[in-house]
Amino acid sequence: MLIIDPPSQLNDFVGTTIGAGDWLTVDQTMINAFADLTGDHQWIHVDTERAAREMPGGKTIAHGFLVLALLGRLMPPLYEVRGASRILNYGSDRLRFLNVVPAGACVRASITFKSVESVPGGRKCVTETSIEVQGQSKPALVAESIFLYYD
Repeated sequence: MLIIDPPSQLNDFVGTTIGAGDWLTVDQTMINAFADLTGDHQWIHVDTERAAREMPGGKTIAHGFLVLALLGRLMPPLYEVRGASRILNYGSDRLRFLNVVPAGACVRASITFKSVESVPGGRKCVTETSIEVQGQSKPALVAESIFLYYD
């Protein structure tokens, strides 16, 4: 894990890539729980029998927004910014879902620090975040993640 302390040190890491992190298995239980939470029960996500017959690869696939939500789990082990009074998720730009995540697949994240700029009371940091699928050449997701770090 990369430790950045204090937040003013973020500037030193522009252009740096960290990761990839540890693998996380996206199993059917996780997919079903996300479907229940969001109300998105489209068969490609939850009907394992139909998926076995009709989906390429014969498996259900994770929701794109589940893969996006996993950033909250996959990014923190990669780096930590210490000394900030608060950290806010400012959003994402240029979000693309490039590949599916079949049930049972393993995913992991890596990030590249793209830019850091001063904002009143702190810094806005933009990273390019990628979630790869084990055994696949194309990532499942690529997005610019934006965080505000306040002094």
